[in-house]
Amino acid sequence: MTASEQAPPSTTAAPPGGKVRKALVLSFLNTVTGKLGTLLTGILLARILAPQDFGAFAVALVALSAVLAINELGVSLALVRWPGDPRDIAPTVTTISLVSSGLLYAACFFGAPAFSAALGAPEATGVVRLLCLSVLIDGATAASAQFVNREFRQGVRLVVDLSNLALSTGITVGLALADFGPSSLAWGRLAGNALSALLLFRLVSLWPRPGWDRAQAGPLLRFGLPLAGASLLVFAMLNVDYIVVGNLLGAVALGLYLQAFNLASWPVNMFSTVVRRVSLAAFSRVQDDPAERELALRRFAQLLALTALPVSAVLGLLALPIIRTLYGEQWVGAAVALQFLAVLGMARVAGELAYDYLVALGLSGRTLWIQGLWTGALVVALPIGALLDGIRGVAAAHALVAVLVVLPAYGLAVRGTGVSLRGVLAGVRRPVLGCAALCAVVAGVRLLLGQSLLELVLAGAAGGLVYLAVVFPMLKLLKDLR
Repeated sequence: MTASEQAPPSTTAAPPGGKVRKALVLSFLNTVTGKLGTLLTGILLARILAPQDFGAFAVALVALSAVLAINELGVSLALVRWPGDPRDIAPTVTTISLVSSGLLYAACFFGAPAFSAALGAPEATGVVRLLCLSVLIDGATAASAQFVNREFRQGVRLVVDLSNLALSTGITVGLALADFGPSSLAWGRLAGNALSALLLFRLVSLWPRPGWDRAQAGPLLRFGLPLAGASLLVFAMLNVDYIVVGNLLGAVALGLYLQAFNLASWPVNMFSTVVRRVSLAAFSRVQDDPAERELALRRFAQLLALTALPVSAVLGLLALPIIRTLYGEQWVGAAVALQFLAVLGMARVAGELAYDYLVALGLSGRTLWIQGLWTGALVVALPIGALLDGIRGVAAAHALVAVLVVLPAYGLAVRGTGVSLRGVLAGVRRPVLGCAALCAVVAGVRLLLGQSLLELVLAGAAGGLVYLAVVFPMLKLLKDLR
């Protein structure tokens, strides 16, 4: 283990029986409810706002993602792995988080004009400054949020997230109808984040109280800084395409690409997010038992493949009717990107599981190198894709890099921990076969019916039934999680 991979000491106690399963169920309920609400809000806003408005908001999202990637310098994740009471290190974590978030917001405020102009949307400056206030809220809640993950208290997150969704949706839609344009999206998100922070503090009983312990700070920073670097590279990986599209193709193309990327991220948002709220703590508690940690990795891989593979396949194969049905004719240009971004979505699900596994073992340095490789490959590939074939070329290049470069790199890193990749892959054989059958059925229906709402309904239903028939023996998987 290198110096950059050293981490605070960890606990190896297995989670109590049923905790992982209960946390997964609550996390899934939270995610499904939240994402369905977000989807319905997005559909409504797409009928109110223009692609240019979404393009300006996308610029602000890129800025916010950048500062969130390195906010609190990665130290909050140590709360999940720390032995004993995590409240002992919470004051030091809070101090690091508050200081870093304040400095990052100052950089955001003063750099907003140049940043917006560089992405081809100088009118987004005000939206960037407004939305990035969320980084201050994130810094204040860093300790409380990780305490929830450590203790598998996904019921708390359910209450917090749904309250956020209700308030942010109401404010966003109301302001959009009042012709506030892209600022309506920023105000809604900011208000929702503020409410969720207050609820989180109250329900966890862990209000932000700064403090400093030099003996704790050293191990925290040695663990967190490589993660912060990896997170910054994750940001670059997920946002360099927005920069390329905005700079080379303009705000309208960026708005279309943003909608396609959001839809393609459904497997990540619906399933990977559910598992990530539980997997890091679960891996951490069995990290010193090679057999148990391999079993945990295989079970989570099966769960993700079972759920995310068919969704990604349907999104890619039925991109045009999905876009047309959800958002209307003015957004059909996004379908050409969605076809390839759906492949990227599945690759991200697999990559995030491997990332959490490596972090739980204290191997944060390895994740840093892989994210650097991913980002470097995208910097080369995405502009070429944009120049050759617009947003479709960008999406295709993104998917190719993920499948041909990044997934093999993660596979090698995971195998280096003693895990049998053959065993993990054997566990997802049935979902892969089911997905192949689903693709064949959907492709056949498309040939018969063309690009229509009827195709969307019949192809989705027929493909889903075939998939369920193939994977039916695996549906008891959730009951076996402990």
